[in-house]
Amino acid sequence: MFSSGFAANLGAVTALSGAEAAIVTDKYIHASLIEGCRLSRSDVAAVAHATPSAIKHALATRRKPRALVVTDSVFSVDGDLAPLGELAGICRAHGAALLVDDAHGFGVLGEGGRGAAHAAGLSGAPDVVTTVTLSKSLGAQGGAVLGPRRVIKHLVDTARSFIFDTALAPASAAAALAALHALKEEPGLAEKVLENAGNLAMSLKAAGLKASMPDAAVISVQAPSAQTAAAWAAACAEQGIRVGCFRPPSVPDGISRLRLTARADLTESDVDRAVKVITATAPRGAAN
Repeated sequence: MFSSGFAANLGAVTALSGAEAAIVTDKYIHASLIEGCRLSRSDVAAVAHATPSAIKHALATRRKPRALVVTDSVFSVDGDLAPLGELAGICRAHGAALLVDDAHGFGVLGEGGRGAAHAAGLSGAPDVVTTVTLSKSLGAQGGAVLGPRRVIKHLVDTARSFIFDTALAPASAAAALAALHALKEEPGLAEKVLENAGNLAMSLKAAGLKASMPDAAVISVQAPSAQTAAAWAAACAEQGIRVGCFRPPSVPDGISRLRLTARADLTESDVDRAVKVITATAPRGAAN
């Protein structure tokens, strides 16, 4: 357990790499993973997004004896799902471990919300490590690393963001545990998230906006520019709909967007109101 998902990713990447390791990442991994790679002292190769063949080539041509492949399960900007099963096969063929940040899959994907790694059949695998956050689907605060006992023991001994950081607050741990119990008792909550996300995305697309179709809860809606994205998000907030806004330097120039996240407790009227506000406040050039 870590004090945040950021700390969990930082600790996992740095503790599982080092000067004798090569790290291969999807170029769209989360910032916390990027910071871990920068601190790792490893040779790092960031390859084309969602391209398993590029990861395979980087592993096959590496110069270090050990290797770690790092990826999000559900990418935080566009909400698309990584091909985890295929990546695991490539890692095994090339003697590499796989580290999956399941921040946006845990609580949403897999049986009863057990996560993207579970959905891909990788839970409990000896060569797969998963990180999760307690602050998204569980609505609490903190992070965790899930993996084989030998990996967890190694992290307890070597992960600096675990050893030298303040421990997770008891209240946050209790809140996350209560949320886990709720999810166990109502496994249909995860399915409801996916249903709401799909309905929200389809309604936005039907309204003419450039919305992504979600693989989990995250929906991306493209904006014409960084300035219009920020103004659009502010206009939505003024009408009671709070949305995320991704713009430089968080994302490269040219792909600024709103980021929406569906919840299980959204009603049909909630979704309709969100679509109406987002559509009514859309800047010129936001429509298809």
